[in-house]
Amino acid sequence: MKRIVLPLFFLLVSAWLLPARRAFAQAEDPRDSSSPYGVLDFFAWDQAWNHFHYGDDKVDRAVALMKDAGIEFVRLDFPWAELEPQKGRFDFRRYDHILDLMQRNGLHALGILAYNPSWRSGDWNAAPVLEDYLAYARKIVRHYKGQVKYWEIWNEPDSETYWKPQDDLTAYSQLLKAVYPVIKQEDPTAQVLIGGLTNGNPFHLRTLYQKAGRGSFDIVNLHPFVSPLRPNALDQLHGIYVSVARVMQEFQDADKPIWITEIGCPGVPEGSRTKGWWEGPNPTEAQQAEWLKTVYQNVLGWKGIQKVFWAFFRDTPDHWDNGVDFFGILRTDFSTKPAYDAYRQLTQDARSATP
Repeated sequence: MKRIVLPLFFLLVSAWLLPARRAFAQAEDPRDSSSPYGVLDFFAWDQAWNHFHYGDDKVDRAVALMKDAGIEFVRLDFPWAELEPQKGRFDFRRYDHILDLMQRNGLHALGILAYNPSWRSGDWNAAPVLEDYLAYARKIVRHYKGQVKYWEIWNEPDSETYWKPQDDLTAYSQLLKAVYPVIKQEDPTAQVLIGGLTNGNPFHLRTLYQKAGRGSFDIVNLHPFVSPLRPNALDQLHGIYVSVARVMQEFQDADKPIWITEIGCPGVPEGSRTKGWWEGPNPTEAQQAEWLKTVYQNVLGWKGIQKVFWAFFRDTPDHWDNGVDFFGILRTDFSTKPAYDAYRQLTQDARSATP
């Protein structure tokens, strides 16, 4: 009996400990964090067309300020054109530096896999040649699988600005279905996000379920911009969320996480004559800070919302030539806006409230 009972005892103990071990392993994943606090920023921008936005030591300065604000996730492009400047020839040097710097400072990456390189004929935002895109995605995921867990497939495929042609997401659905198993082959632990939906979120999400299927992504991704100057801004934002949640229920997929990987508004200095953004008149820096607090204090309490990324971290002067250039919670010169102080206070309060 003793020879039978003793192994059985250890078997039972091992079975009981296995979930705990798995949970511990997940919690210790250096690529991940349970923090819901993220930002979008443009670390890839070091070219003439963006005024060398992150040239020299500017990435280092931004990372230090992100860390100080309690930010733990950064959404950033892994631009096809920069990483594969010639077909079949990859250059990882800049991004190796960026990812190493982020990791040393406790920042985790959500990587966007987009847009067309110059060696591929057609527009930068055209539906990519599938074979070439899959090769690029495979190479990037393989190289960074020790540093990046989350991958977003393109950006805003329901917007003509970022995806052509607008064919009711047919070509994008084909891409999503094809790239999902490629990423999982390279890194079974990776999580795949749909490209953030921005126009008619619930309707386009339904289309993706119909054409790509729920097995083609792990996380639902939204860009629900609302002007904080509207008296019902929070209600409008909540209405978008409710509509999306209903679509997820409709396709028996309600347990998937929802990430908001872009939300924000301008924070324009008093007296500025900058043209308004697409939602209308520009909020001031003080109004931007209030909207940021309202978003995080409310949205993170809605069921299924796992992370919220403020857009942007730093202003982008003379890029859009309207209020969008003032989306940052930092000014161009790295001085902080009231929204930065509000963000830092939110993360400090969250840490204080954690047992």
